[in-house]
Amino acid sequence: MDGKRLYVGNLTYSVNEANLRDLFGAYGDIESVKVIEQKGFAFVEMATSEQAEAAMKALNETEYEGRTLRIDEARPMQPRSDFGGNRSSSGGYNRRY
Repeated sequence: MDGKRLYVGNLTYSVNEANLRDLFGAYGDIESVKVIEQKGFAFVEMATSEQAEAAMKALNETEYEGRTLRIDEARPMQPRSDFGGNRSSSGGYNRRY
């Protein structure tokens, strides 16, 4: 595992940052926790990739608050494409100002 940021899925909507800090803290130091509210997932960043891997191996597919956790290495965010504007025949955008 290269990264130290984990995707944590299949969470109940009541889970908060403190809950995840308690859960993942047993596997090392936590740099950040970001709960995506009303979506059922979060991102947890551990201090090292080794700690992230240990947490993932120990917690993936375990039950937490009645749900089976899905934990994986978080993928880097992809930049969004610009879908706005009118395409010209040359492939550029024609913008009105």
